[in-house]
Formats: sequence, C-alpha cells, structure tokens
Amino acid sequence: MQHSRKGRTFGRKRDVRVAFMRSLAEALILRERMLTTEARAKELRPFIESLITKGKSGTPAARRSISAALGGRQNITKKVVDTLSPRFKDRSGGYTRITKVVKRASDGRKSAVIEFVK
Repeated sequence: MQHSRKGRTFGRKRDVRVAFMRSLAEALILRERMLTTEARAKELRPFIESLITKGKSGTPAARRSISAALGGRQNITKKVVDTLSPRFKDRSGGYTRITKVVKRASDGRKSAVIEFVK
C-alpha cells in the first residue's frame, strides 16, 4: 500500500523518473505546447510552474536553481528566465493549461495537450 506517497512513479526508478521529467520539461519549454498522456501532463505541471516562478526573480541563484532542476541545460535555463518568466510577470500562478483530447484508438490511452497560457 502506498500511504502518504506523493506523485506518480510511471513504473520507473527514481533516477530514471527524474530524467524523464527533465526531458518532458525541456520539450515543453522548447515547443511551448505538446501532446502527451494525461498523467504525464498532470505530473509535469507543478514542475514547470515552479521553474517559471523561480525565473521571475532573475537572480543568479534562481538561474542556478533552474539549471540544477533541468540537469544543467543552459539554453533551456536561458529561455525560462529571459523569455517565459517575463511573459508571466503580472500573473501569480497558473502558467500552463491542460486540455484533454480524445483517447487513442490503438491502446485507449487518455491524451492531453499541455501548453503555456497567453
């Protein structure tokens, strides 16, 4: 039983799961909109929104924190701090939107589109 366990594991060990979330975050930051499963989108939302909130300050410490969360990818960190965070400077949260789409016919998975608002 998983009492008091937060978050989805996606059937992966911790290191693989962290790398998986980083790759999902990188894809969303670069494309600003992506189609994925509903569960992945729901798990990705708080991860991305915390990065955007940290990036709003623009301090070197915030850049380092974002870079560490994304595995040291400097070009992604730069886009978060210089492009995405200023876009949401007047907004106090809710930077992403999850829209559910039709189930796939082949395996019946629940799909969703996750994208940045505005």
